[in-house]
Amino acid sequence: MQLVVARIGRAHGIKGEVTVEVRTDEPEVRLAPGAVLATDPASAGPLTIESGRVHSGRLLLRFAGVGDRTAAEALRNTLLIAEVDPEETPEDPDEYYDHQLIDLDVVTRDGTPVGRIEEISHLPYQDLLVVRKTDGGEVLVPFVGEIVPEIDLAAQRAVIDPPPGLLDDRAEVAGSRPERGAPDGGSGDGA
Repeated sequence: MQLVVARIGRAHGIKGEVTVEVRTDEPEVRLAPGAVLATDPASAGPLTIESGRVHSGRLLLRFAGVGDRTAAEALRNTLLIAEVDPEETPEDPDEYYDHQLIDLDVVTRDGTPVGRIEEISHLPYQDLLVVRKTDGGEVLVPFVGEIVPEIDLAAQRAVIDPPPGLLDDRAEVAGSRPERGAPDGGSGDGA
């Protein structure tokens, strides 16, 4: 099974180093020197990690055969993919691989269907579940314990406890408040 372990960012310096957005809890194993990684797009790889270091809190990698800034910049936004044992699961029971979450049904605590997880968006401070709603719309659900209290892989569902407004369509939210100057909203001009 293949697992996305990082996304290549911008070039750093002139000797071929790149910044990477780490998407694994085991960067010291998956992104170690000598590791050979598949890529998406496939035409960019495979890439062999030559060296790695941390600079100002960011992981920098250098790949074999990538010796200058131009070559490094050409790799920007490439996904790095490691081959993992399909039976391998994260050590922490509250952590999941993306492939375990994609296509899970999403329901509220009371069982109301919301939709299905289409993808996971990895942001620097938290992950978001990209959910295709049952009405065809899309909602981004912060993947935090307060909002996603339960993941049941056996039942293939994610239970969410959405804060007010998270699942409302913008049109519904905007339509629920009177327009300024509307007869029931008051114009404030004394008319």
